[in-house]
Amino acid sequence: MLKTRELIDRLNAGDLDEKLRYMYAADDAAPYAERFMRVIEGYKKTFGDAAEQALFSAPGRTEIGGNHTDHQHGCVLAGSVNLDVVAAVSFNDDNVVRIKSKGYPMDEIALDDLQIHPEQFDKAIALIRGVLRSFADRGYKLSGFNAYTESNVMKGSGLSSSAAFEVLVGTIVSNLFANGEVDAVEIAKIGQYAENVYYDKPSGLMDQMASSVGAVVAIDFNDPTVPIVRKVEFDLTKYDHALCIIDSGADHAELTGEYAAVPAEMKTVARYFGKEYLRDVDESEFMKNMKPLRETLKNDRAVLRAFHFFHDTRLAQQQAELLTNGDFDGFCKLNRQSGLSSYMYLQNVYASSLPTQQAVAVTLALCGEILGERGSYRVHGGGFAGTVQAFVPCDMLDEFKSRIETVLGDGMCHILKIRPVGGCRLA
Repeated sequence: MLKTRELIDRLNAGDLDEKLRYMYAADDAAPYAERFMRVIEGYKKTFGDAAEQALFSAPGRTEIGGNHTDHQHGCVLAGSVNLDVVAAVSFNDDNVVRIKSKGYPMDEIALDDLQIHPEQFDKAIALIRGVLRSFADRGYKLSGFNAYTESNVMKGSGLSSSAAFEVLVGTIVSNLFANGEVDAVEIAKIGQYAENVYYDKPSGLMDQMASSVGAVVAIDFNDPTVPIVRKVEFDLTKYDHALCIIDSGADHAELTGEYAAVPAEMKTVARYFGKEYLRDVDESEFMKNMKPLRETLKNDRAVLRAFHFFHDTRLAQQQAELLTNGDFDGFCKLNRQSGLSSYMYLQNVYASSLPTQQAVAVTLALCGEILGERGSYRVHGGGFAGTVQAFVPCDMLDEFKSRIETVLGDGMCHILKIRPVGGCRLA
């Protein structure tokens, strides 16, 4: 760690500006340096003066291709964005991990109590405890530390604020107690474990992987213990397009059952063929056996969701190749096809339990009306509520944002950039 005074002096002197500009794909480092100064100040107000500190960051993520395919060991295309969770960290002598996130109560975890606490399911403290347990189980000797964090990854935005937080904690622990030797893929797996087991939320590995690895990555989860991760060159400015994430204004509350039904129904199809995951089912066998499958399951939605899996896994692979070859128009065409597959087959654009509340569908309709045949748009992330992703030509970006926000409200259309760096230590 650096002496806290030295850290502040380096930020004030601009010594970290080049690194900050690269991290955030930004022309001006000043807002980001100021943000790290705020977390240092937040740490001081929360914990008092620290002789030495370290600064960390982990980004939110955007799903570019492969909607709900990761949990069935399929393929995805995802990228980190220039919104993140940042932290100021220092050791303590108490054998306790304390993490204070701006706007939230302090989380305190005694390192001799890393068991699952069911009463803490769905709380940030469960994620922290799960990450710590994962490192302890790998043989790393942990000790107490304090951290103050601040996030601008919007909750419920489809940018996966929870995965960013998991990756942040994993990156901190790796740097403090493992000499930074735990790689990005392993940190992602640790985050998924914490979310699945300690947070009690079923999820795939895409969110954590995109946040941890950074940039745009094509990921094949055929063997989720050793996923194949390939970085994909994707410079939106080269194609004169911008990435927009649009908040539909819908509420995620009470939708856990809708999210859980997606992998559960896909698995019923896999089990019909004697497999655990759809990736292990031969697509041609699925198509040939659709009639008896429907008769046995008596659940057409499960059949359609399996159809989506095969379709969108293939599209994610093709989109990655098109971007690699510089064919952005071809990518946009397939991106729209992916969105249609989510709408028609996966059916995660609105909750079946709330048929009159279709904010995401209305947002998609607005995007189609404004963009016409240009760019692309699709439901973003888990779906049912939340956000829509759009790739918007720069020459119509102002009009697009204005017309979207006329209907949905000011500040609902967020213009983002792809960030080239995943979870990291700034200094």
